[in-house]
Parts: sequence; structure tokens; C-alpha cells
Amino acid sequence: MSSPDVATRRPAQDPAPVAPGVDVEQAEAAIVEHYPRLVRLGYLVLPPSLGRNRRVLTAHSLAQRALPKGRTPGDAPAFPQQRGARARLGDPGYAYVRLRVLRGALDAGLPLKRKAWPKRAQFPPLLPQVWGLRLFPRSGGADELALDQRLSALSGPARAAYVLRGLEGLPDSEVRRTLDAAGVADPHGALAEADGVEALYALLDSPEFDPCSLQARPTDLMRRRQHTKAALVATAAVVVCGALLGLPGDGWGPDGAAAPSYAKNPAAEAALDPDQLTTASADAWKRSARTDFSVWPARGSLTGDKELLRRALAVWARPGESVQVSATPATPAGAPPGPAQLLYAGEVDQARVVLLYDGLRIARYAEPKEGTSGAALDFARVDGAGAPTASALVVGRTDGNVRYLTAPWVREAAVRDLTDADAKARELGRDEDGVTDPFVSPAQARDCKSWNALELSDNATTRTVTDLGELTPAHLTAGRPEAPREVSGGEARASWAGTACLLPAVRAHGVRTVNSWAYAAQPLPEANGTAHWVCTRAETWQGAGSRTLAQFQTPGKPTGAIAAKAEDSPACGPRDPKVLAGVLWKSRAGSWYLLAGGSRQVSSIATSGGVTADARGNTLAVRAEQGARAELDGRLENGGRVSALR
Repeated sequence: MSSPDVATRRPAQDPAPVAPGVDVEQAEAAIVEHYPRLVRLGYLVLPPSLGRNRRVLTAHSLAQRALPKGRTPGDAPAFPQQRGARARLGDPGYAYVRLRVLRGALDAGLPLKRKAWPKRAQFPPLLPQVWGLRLFPRSGGADELALDQRLSALSGPARAAYVLRGLEGLPDSEVRRTLDAAGVADPHGALAEADGVEALYALLDSPEFDPCSLQARPTDLMRRRQHTKAALVATAAVVVCGALLGLPGDGWGPDGAAAPSYAKNPAAEAALDPDQLTTASADAWKRSARTDFSVWPARGSLTGDKELLRRALAVWARPGESVQVSATPATPAGAPPGPAQLLYAGEVDQARVVLLYDGLRIARYAEPKEGTSGAALDFARVDGAGAPTASALVVGRTDGNVRYLTAPWVREAAVRDLTDADAKARELGRDEDGVTDPFVSPAQARDCKSWNALELSDNATTRTVTDLGELTPAHLTAGRPEAPREVSGGEARASWAGTACLLPAVRAHGVRTVNSWAYAAQPLPEANGTAHWVCTRAETWQGAGSRTLAQFQTPGKPTGAIAAKAEDSPACGPRDPKVLAGVLWKSRAGSWYLLAGGSRQVSSIATSGGVTADARGNTLAVRAEQGARAELDGRLENGGRVSALR
């Protein structure tokens, strides 16, 4: 969209309200969203005497340095919220970073003074740098060339005034306020000087002034050859000095996103030495009696990257303020007690990922491919894992998709929609390290049109696991709590089809296994078909904190209704497999009933309170009023009693 010309620019309005404080996240979002415009603005304001190549690099440097150093910009002025047709004009984050770019561009045009400290923008930028090439925007027409010559004759403040008018479409009142905030001594004079240049504002959007669309040419080739030998000698000296400075006596390299270390503890330092990491042999899992993470071999293309491993261990021990740390419930997030085991180090999508194991926990460290800002550290408790629960680990999540690193004993991987009992499993590809192709994760879905589960097969067994938002997927089973079995066959899949959409109730609770058990079938009154009572129990890695749901699944309904739920209860578990629940149900004819169902140990059910009735067997159906409340009491075959799940 072209910038408005003089006839269409909005006239000055009353002062706008002062913008709230701008934090670093707002500033970063503004830079990312409007980066090409910020670089163009800096390029136009920078003095043409710098040359086109240096103007291009300096403009990019100014835009990239516009991000404040602190969490809240300490030098942010009381800046008016600017109103305009374009969304960026009302964004205080954009106004702030634009002001930073403008200040730097104006500083770059100031002459060096003998008795004053030079400003950073007066020197060539440290970054970005391009070696062996000269970069400059594409050439425009005669009009663009003429405008560039006219702008070069203006002072820096006048160029800034012209660009703010034309490129940003600001009225003169806001141009004056912006120039004043940028430190210009005479904003009125700058505007008056800018009035001397014809208002060819549409040309400012030309490729002639676009430092993001560039042409490249070589630098002086003869001079480069002459300096090559000297550069090689200097580089060799730097490498030798750097090797001496990086010996283990003073640390193994930069710690990336880790917090600084002030203590010197030999045991702790040994745990942070990448050379002390342990690994399992490629076939250890074949010979070992254990089938947990301790027999996983180290895999990935970056297992030999000592600097990456050093950063991962340092962040594990001392995560900095910028590191996003998460841990499953009851999982300690402290440093490793000793040298950890390396499971994986490689590139996954746009990140470098390291998976480590210390016998109790899995630690996942991830950093961007470029730099270490935005690093993340996740922990999951995995003590007591076996083949079913040590079959996969999450290595990456991107755009709603998830990737797993599978155990070395996994031979095939497939994805199945749990909500469709008749759906076929879809084969899932894996690379040579055992990392799966990405597929849609149900962990963050807001609806439940489907629920993807991962099927992992070895030579003898196919196990079903699913993502519940943690490093370790939950192992899904079916059948009686005393002897759960893998999810296979029509009956088990039909039970899970009505249960899958209730899994969000146990998401992010450190869940280890989830068992779904259809414990009773009940013919519905008025020939409405047969309903099933299903108990779903989620066990956690910590042992305590289990969650139990009793569902009532009716014909034609895709998802069961939660009839009762309990936390940290032994009901419906291997220690106490008995369960009883009730629900008010409305028939197709509009009649209300109190229905109840118990496990097979229940021999009779009685109700009291709002509804009084009793029945032999493990199910009950009695007419009731809408909204009625009743207490359930079950008798067991051995004479014991069981209360409704709560």
C-alpha cells in the first residue's frame, strides 16, 4: 500500500492519550511484524554519504538493535498513541521501536567530535556483516534517482521529517512530537526544510529504497587476495588463544541461556561436563533384563556437539530468566545429581534438541537453530518405567503437531483415531534415529473431532499411547483393573471411542497410564437400546493423585457423559476394582429415570433421598423427576458395601 500524499493525509488532531508502558514482548512483536518498514525508514534517514552498502547493513542493524535490553524499556518516553488508518499507527510497541530506529539513524549522521564519546551508530555495524560482497537495493527510475539526490541535500532531521510524513503518513503535529522525542533540537525547522522538497511520497515505497530486496556484487578482488595471508595468520593465533582459554580449568565454553555460576563444586562441575555423559550401547536393550530409558542408545546427528551438550547441562543446572521451564507434577527441577545419560541430540524442525536421563527424570533442552534466546527446559518423572511406558518421548511440537523419539525396540509406528472404532491405523514414517514424522497432536485441540493415538509395535506387542501435553505419552489400556490389556479388538476400541474426548480432564497431570473399563451393560427403559457404564482411571508417575471417571455411554452418542469422578481414590483400580455410579437420564419419549450401574461384585443397589428404590443385580432403573437427587448404596456378593464414586 502506498503512503498517502499531502492531499489525503489526515490533519492534526487533538493530542492522543499517552500510551501505556511498552514491554520487551510488545517491542519484539512490532519488530517482527514491521521489520521491512523499519529497515526502509532507517535506510532513508541515514546519510547518503555512508554509501549504499553501509546504509543497507546499518539500517538492518538499527532495526535489530531496536529491541530493548530490559523487560521494560527504561528510556521509553511518554509517547502519544498515534491514530491512523493503518494498524501499526495505533501500536505503542511499533511507535517505540520506530523511535529507536530513528534515533540511531540520526546519530549515524552526526560528525565525530574530539571531546565527546562517539555514539554506537557512528561506527560501522558489528552485525550483520557480509564478507566478499557489496549489497545495494535495486535501481529505480529517473524519478527515484532525483528524489534520492534531493533527500541527500537535506539535513538528517529534515530527511526524518520528510520520511515520517511520506512513509508513515503522520501529520505535522505528530512529526514534531516524534522528532522531539528523538532528540532533534529544532523540529519546526526540520519540517520547514523538508517543505523544500516536492512531496513525491509514493516513491518512498519504491524498490530503490528497499534494503530488504538487494543486489550483490563482489568487492575489490585484488585487495582481498593481498589480505588473505595476513588474515590466515591472525586467525591461527586467535584459535590457539581461544583453545587455551577454553580448557576445562576455566569452564568448557559459553553457557548459553544458563544463569551465571558463582560456586565451584567439583561434583556439580563434573555433572556439567559433556565428556562425563554416559551412553548405552546400540544393542544394550537386547541383552538387558530392563526395558526402560537406561538401555536407550544415544541417537541424533548432534551427539558429538560438545558445546550444545554443555549448554544443555548448564541450563539444566542453572536455567536463566529467559528459559521457559516446565515439569510434570511432583517432578523436581533441580540439577542432575551426577553425570546424566544422553539419549538424543539432534535437529528437530527449527530447533536443536537434547534429551537426557538421570535415573529419575527425563530432561528435554531445546534452543533455536540460530542463537540460544527462547530456550526451553522440560522435565518429566519416569522412575519405574517399563517397556509400555518407556516406548516414546516427545522431541518436538510445532504448529499443533508432535514428533516422538521411539524406543530402540519399536519396529513400526502408526496413528489411529480413537474416536472412530472402525478407523484403520495410518502408517507413520520414522527416520534412521527413530524420530517420527509430525502428526496432529490432540493435546492442545479445543474441540474433539478426532483424537490421534500412536501405535507402537515390536516383534510381539502393539501398544497404544497418546499425547497429554507432557514429555512422556500416556499408555492406554482396556479391561479389568486387575489385568489390563492393550487396546485391540472391537470391544476395546468401541469403549475408547466414547472415552477419548474425556482425556482432556487428565491432561498435564503427570499421567502414566489410562485404563478404560466397560464394567456394566444396562438395557435402557422404553426400548431405548443398551447403555454401557465405563470406568476410566488415570494413574500418575508419582503414584498419588490418580483420577477416576465413571461414564454413562448411550447408543448414538459419540462421547460418554461423566456420571461421577474422584481424585486419589482406590476405586476402579487394581487395589479396589469395585465401582458404582448413577445418573439421571431422559428417554426419547421425554421421561426421566434414575439409572445406576455397578461392577460385577455388586449384587444389589438401593437408593434413598429424592428417589427411593432398590433392585437386585448390578444395575438399577427407576422413574424419577427432573433434577431429583438420590444417594446410592450397593451391596456386594460377600456382604460388604460400596458407595457411589465421588
